[in-house]
Amino acid sequence: MKLVDAFLKYFTYLLMAFTYLPIAVVIVFSFNSSRTSLTFQGFTLDNYINLISDTRVWIAWYNSVWIAIVVMVISLICGFLMAYAVVRYSFRGKDIIDIFALIPIIIPEIVEALTLLLTFVMLKIPLSPLTIIIGHLVWDIGYVYVVLKSALAMYKKEYEEAAWTMGADELQTFTKVTIPILMPSILSAGLIAFLMSYDDFIKTYFTKPAGFEILPVYIFTQAARRGYSLTLNALASLVTIVALIFAYIRIKLMGGE
Repeated sequence: MKLVDAFLKYFTYLLMAFTYLPIAVVIVFSFNSSRTSLTFQGFTLDNYINLISDTRVWIAWYNSVWIAIVVMVISLICGFLMAYAVVRYSFRGKDIIDIFALIPIIIPEIVEALTLLLTFVMLKIPLSPLTIIIGHLVWDIGYVYVVLKSALAMYKKEYEEAAWTMGADELQTFTKVTIPILMPSILSAGLIAFLMSYDDFIKTYFTKPAGFEILPVYIFTQAARRGYSLTLNALASLVTIVALIFAYIRIKLMGGE
């Protein structure tokens, strides 16, 4: 058993190094003073200064954030109501809701993005930030539904029955008992929806209007036009740090240590 334990331990270390070493290299080279990205010649903050002074980055970041917030709010409302209805009520077609909620998660994103674009073209809907939001919602509502359905399945209905016994009506019970108890799961699902929208590239690229950028699209276009850039290293480093912060918050919300 000691040999097996040692193998599993070092295999885990190797896997973690393989996964995160490239990210560490990107962060280190974001402080590189050399114009050639393959040689580290000294420490500098110029790459971050150049990044901060680029107004296109701020516009792309602003677009990413406000779209992600809108998607998160709508996904939480729709996903929660769907999950609540499926868990708490009996009606025909419950299994169909499960299937349709999971399909956008299972099928390849490129296929889903292409079908969205073709749908907008056939319906003669001009591409706009609204089409981006619709594309993200198709995906994110399913994730929120899955998370909150699991939370509701483990939720004890006795809490609501106790509130009813003490004189609370259904609306008071829902807002003062059900929602507070489920709040960690709701916040976790909201963070997932926000990050899925914030990081999405494929659906955004297919459904965005000309000239409209979010952060992943900006990174792609800059890399495609200019090739490898240390400014992109700085941007990738900041995006990674934000993602790590959100991951830490989610772990804390779910009760992790």
